[in-house]
Amino acid sequence: MLLCNYADDFMDTKVVGNINVALVLGLAQFLTTFLIAWWYARYSAAKLDPKAAAIKSRMEDGA
Repeated sequence: MLLCNYADDFMDTKVVGNINVALVLGLAQFLTTFLIAWWYARYSAAKLDPKAAAIKSRMEDGA
């Protein structure tokens, strides 16, 4: 957002054809969002889900 407000010339720089830096950075936000969500899902499945299952098992056995 700051670049859009204060670096108009930079954001308007053409990369290829009518595609400018602002469009590339905007699309990169979507890419990084999906990559971070994918990474967290893998981390959660590997590290957090087994711990949650163990806690659930202990809670159900005690009831």
